[in-house]
Amino acid sequence: TTTLIYQSSAFAHESAEKLEKIFHNQAPGYSYTRISNPTVDAFEKRVTALEGGVASVACASGMAALYNAFCNILRSGDEIVSSASLYGGSIDLFRDLEAFGITTHYVENNDLAAFEAKTNEHTRLYFAETIGNPRLDVTDITALANLAHEHQIPLIIDNTVATAFLVKPLSLGADIVMNSSSKYINGHSNSISGIITDSGRFKWDVEKYPGMAEFKKFGPFAYTAKLRNGLFRNTGACLSPQNAFYNCIGLETLGIRMERICDNAAELARFFVREYPDVTVNYPGLESSPWHEIAKKQFKDRFGGILTIRTGSKKRAFEIINALKLPLIISNIGDTKTLVIHPESTLNVHSTPEEKRDAGVFDDLIRISVGIEDIEDLIEDFRQAMDQSKPEKSEE
Repeated sequence: TTTLIYQSSAFAHESAEKLEKIFHNQAPGYSYTRISNPTVDAFEKRVTALEGGVASVACASGMAALYNAFCNILRSGDEIVSSASLYGGSIDLFRDLEAFGITTHYVENNDLAAFEAKTNEHTRLYFAETIGNPRLDVTDITALANLAHEHQIPLIIDNTVATAFLVKPLSLGADIVMNSSSKYINGHSNSISGIITDSGRFKWDVEKYPGMAEFKKFGPFAYTAKLRNGLFRNTGACLSPQNAFYNCIGLETLGIRMERICDNAAELARFFVREYPDVTVNYPGLESSPWHEIAKKQFKDRFGGILTIRTGSKKRAFEIINALKLPLIISNIGDTKTLVIHPESTLNVHSTPEEKRDAGVFDDLIRISVGIEDIEDLIEDFRQAMDQSKPEKSEE
């Protein structure tokens, strides 16, 4: 009843001719796990079905997936227009790409005029997170996809925080979706991985994307064919079979976990609003969220498993975090256990003050990734931690 683990570096074949055909893409089969593996293939096919794409490529981490997704189509001189409210690691990656002549322009999420103003003849993709981490702004995927397609460029969406349980970006017009599958897909913090899923719908203009010329013959699989036969194969950021197995197990409970996680997050957010008016609560499921209406349109009746609170000062934020008994102080999200972190001093430590502000990161902010614990236990633990701390004015 479970996926087999092919814990092998390479695969034997009955003849030299058979292996030759596999290397020439003239026959199906496996040769070397850096290129493909049956266990990894099983995971990729499940995520492809889940996201509604045509093909997926699994990578060693979410960051490897982002790098492969971008650089599969980018070259020196190209530009990206991106939502400014991103995970700190993504901002760091964009900074690294500058050394290769790739420039990223950041704009306010959902500000279509700003996206358009930064778009020029060098722009090759738009990028945004479905739910910004940790700002928790919600991208209007359809509107942004329509604008991208007006300029004949693809929209790449990071769906890690929302997952396909809440929304399938490809169904709303996104062209490529990636997930850091270390998070909710895996669900148990036991495997680092990322995965890219292609819709197969984008029409690649070989003048804009000259690297796609020899792969257009693959039709809807052109993007994936180029990735598998180039950057992914040659940079070696492949997913291990063991981690692919753990992810397959995690996928089986994704839906039921997300139901409980989202319900717990909503109840915890309401608890903070109700009992601690001195704390600023941010959660897309609250009517006070500037992105509530977009979230309601795209997600229907659940709004994700992350919320943030602004406590008034870094000192108080640390006091609350340190007083908690159930949540773990961990730089991760999407676990069955509740996780807390102070993003300003950790995840965004390399970001500039402007980048932190745009990403919704402040010195008094606590990010809470809610788990599946009994909600009454969670509320009681947060109550005792909050009551031990003293409000203090934040420094911004």
